[in-house]
Amino acid sequence: MSSSMELVPVTSQKHDPAWKHCQMFKNGDRVQLKCVYCTKMFKGGGIHRIKEHLAGHKGNASTCLRVPPDVQQIMEESLRGVVAKKRKKQKLAEVISGFDPSTSEVDGLSGQCDLSGAVSLIPNVDVLDPNSGVLEDGPRKRGRKKRGAKKGAANTGLDVIPLDVVGGGSKRVNDQVHLAIGRFFYDVGVPLDAVNSVYFQPMLDAIASQGAVSVAPNYHDLRSGILKNSVQEVRNDINLCMSHWGHSGCSVLVDEYVSEKGKTLINFMVYCSEGTIFLRFVDVTDIMNSEDALFELLKEVVEEVGVRNVLQVITNTEDRYVVTGKRLSDTFPTVFWTPCAARCIDLMLEDFGKVKWIISILEKSKYISRFIYNHSVVLNMMRRYTYGVDLVELGVSSSATDFATLKRLVNIKPNLQSMVTSEEWMECPYSKKTEGITMLDYISNQSFWSTCSFVTRLTDPLLRLLRIVSSEKRPAMGYVNAGIYRAKESIRKEFEDKKEYEVYWNIIDGRWEHLQHHPLHAAGFYLNPKFFYGTEGSIHRHIPSSVFDCVEKMFPDPKIQDKIMKETTSYHNAAGDFGRNMAMRARETLLPAEWWSTYGGACPNLSRLALRVLSQTCSLMSCKPNRHYLEQIDKTKNCLEHQRLTDLVFVQYNLRLRQMAVKNREHDAADPISCDIINTSEDWVTENEVGMEDTGSADWMNVVPPLGHMTLLGSEIEDIEALGAAGFDDYEEVFNGVKDSEGENGEDREEDNTV
Repeated sequence: MSSSMELVPVTSQKHDPAWKHCQMFKNGDRVQLKCVYCTKMFKGGGIHRIKEHLAGHKGNASTCLRVPPDVQQIMEESLRGVVAKKRKKQKLAEVISGFDPSTSEVDGLSGQCDLSGAVSLIPNVDVLDPNSGVLEDGPRKRGRKKRGAKKGAANTGLDVIPLDVVGGGSKRVNDQVHLAIGRFFYDVGVPLDAVNSVYFQPMLDAIASQGAVSVAPNYHDLRSGILKNSVQEVRNDINLCMSHWGHSGCSVLVDEYVSEKGKTLINFMVYCSEGTIFLRFVDVTDIMNSEDALFELLKEVVEEVGVRNVLQVITNTEDRYVVTGKRLSDTFPTVFWTPCAARCIDLMLEDFGKVKWIISILEKSKYISRFIYNHSVVLNMMRRYTYGVDLVELGVSSSATDFATLKRLVNIKPNLQSMVTSEEWMECPYSKKTEGITMLDYISNQSFWSTCSFVTRLTDPLLRLLRIVSSEKRPAMGYVNAGIYRAKESIRKEFEDKKEYEVYWNIIDGRWEHLQHHPLHAAGFYLNPKFFYGTEGSIHRHIPSSVFDCVEKMFPDPKIQDKIMKETTSYHNAAGDFGRNMAMRARETLLPAEWWSTYGGACPNLSRLALRVLSQTCSLMSCKPNRHYLEQIDKTKNCLEHQRLTDLVFVQYNLRLRQMAVKNREHDAADPISCDIINTSEDWVTENEVGMEDTGSADWMNVVPPLGHMTLLGSEIEDIEALGAAGFDDYEEVFNGVKDSEGENGEDREEDNTV
């Protein structure tokens, strides 16, 4: 900024709310305005341009990327108020002058805005300059609450006015309603993330639809009539899913876990392309070491679902399940046993995290993260410099969180470096402490960042594949082999010496042992047109052989087998409908099963095989019933109450599974330090000992919540698209793997040799 620029205080006569979010400078006779959030200087346009800048209106001004959401909304409402006032003034002038509105364009606006009514104005909100010290250490300033502040809200320095725009007007959300909801949550001990349920807002809407008076259900209503109706509703949904089992086939999911009381439970679920349903849970504590008892239990479930419907049974890879799964497959010749792909991939990441030089870089990264998340001033500063993007990215497991967060760290590297070189950081008391100096050394070290980037390139393909196989958005069976191929291919490209990449290939092969030549995964690759037609030359001999295994197992009738083999010729040659331009374009856009359903009509038998294979998941669903109900079931000795509680678990589990399928969590601003999710982020946000800070700096009321803005990270290639559609020519080498070599644990690799 020029030295001739003089800061001019904003006088109290300037009432526009945007004045509270800018600074005024005088350069000779010219007045210039500066945004306090992004420091952009405006040489013209006045306060209106600043307001458009903060509201995110493009055209006259660029959009501010650092403006808090509540300020942006207030500016938007203020701009609407200005427009409404102009329209009202214009209408009054027309009436006075006798102007005929029927010939004016204003008449076209009258249906959109009530020009005769009063204009609702947003009250001025005192939003403080972020540099004024409101986010700094020290005891919270107490005083009279500013006008417009939400009752019961934390003092974050910003007075937030939630707005719900309806029909061009605005209204203040009833704070008493929020307070009443909060009191209920706090009194009963309901987990606060319950508000993320897709059923929470519909519940409030249903209450509001009853008018001023709404009678709450009593205790007996909830445990009798309402529960009865909910059970019936869930059963209707299950019947809808069951109607698709015969056409697309289904997968039985066997999810074992240990309760807080040390009991071993198994959840039995059934997956099909229409959704996942929960059948029941069984306490197997007393039979968990009996392979015969476990086999009989799984056999009973398969028969209940229907042997003709079941394509596979998915379990974990513990020895007792390996033995039981193979025995089950022998008993039911048309049923496959399949290990959980998500668990196998997660174990690969876990093994990568045990390599000595990767441990070192993860520990340094966690040191940075722990320091930031345990000092409110530094946490607020980081969130300002990253425009609300958090450092920690939550994954489906601790290992996934480790490498996803490392990638996030690389992405926000410039922002972190800007933070630790800023005047604000220099003046921060923590910059002089040993921990702050160490963090500065790491963030300023180019070797550290080069190694972080290298680890990210090694692990990102596995992270993407883990998200694919864990997603409810699409059946994953047609993508797994391609994902493993891409992961090993990307690792090979990072090393010049085969002995170096053998270490990481062996990690993958060791965990992928049971799935490396699984017929369903090989058939999924073969039958996915995106990959099949992207393979140059003849597809590797192992793939057709696995497809033959699927044909013989799924269709014992020799006549059907022969028909399928004849129809594969059309698929290989892209003959008939397979060769249409529409079909070729749709290889990239349609789900594989949809593609076969659309263009496979001339090959009905091969299409049936493809539909059943490509409609399956390859992983277990991570969803557990409420432990309170399980504990109550364990305690009760009354048969009627036992059945009621069992139905409660049945309803709750199926509602949660339905929620997993419809809820989009990509836009949730999850807080890594929240106790509701800290089990996967603990290593990144918790110190060895609690209470390291002084009371003032640890005040949670001074912490600005995460905004969840992902603009800073830019657009990223979707996980499926990242697999590509061609280039699988080294299939034999990649999938046959390599043998153990020296330095299997990679401990001879030094950190500074990674790039």
